[in-house]
Amino acid sequence: MAKSFFSEQEQAAIVSAIKEAEKNTSGEIQVHLESHCKEDVLDRAVDVFKILKMHETKLRNGVLFYLAIKDKKFAILGDAGINSKVSDHFWDDIKVMMQANFKEGKFTEGLCQGIIKAGEQLKTHFPYSKDDINELSDDISFGKD
Repeated sequence: MAKSFFSEQEQAAIVSAIKEAEKNTSGEIQVHLESHCKEDVLDRAVDVFKILKMHETKLRNGVLFYLAIKDKKFAILGDAGINSKVSDHFWDDIKVMMQANFKEGKFTEGLCQGIIKAGEQLKTHFPYSKDDINELSDDISFGKD
């Protein structure tokens, strides 16, 4: 279910947003989709963060967008490096913006806007350097259905 929630075109738009957001930063953004989340959504996002090895980035500047499609839950989780730089309400502000889009059925737009907003902060605090390498895949990852 999670794998088919977004069409191929929509998935391409999401990956494109990730690439665009990461273009001017050493930060890393990942999107993970699952059908169900049987626990607290933030706890599950922390588990996925570890599974995807996002905590292993050099500057600890990874950001995870986690969505449990069927259960209508989502979380945004930043690593210690980016969390120490952004305001306390930064992730909540993105979440509110995304939620407004989601309520209108604009899932791709909401997710892409959230990714771009996160990228802007990553660019501000972790600008791209010539020796930067893409530490994590830009592709959407999927949980077991």
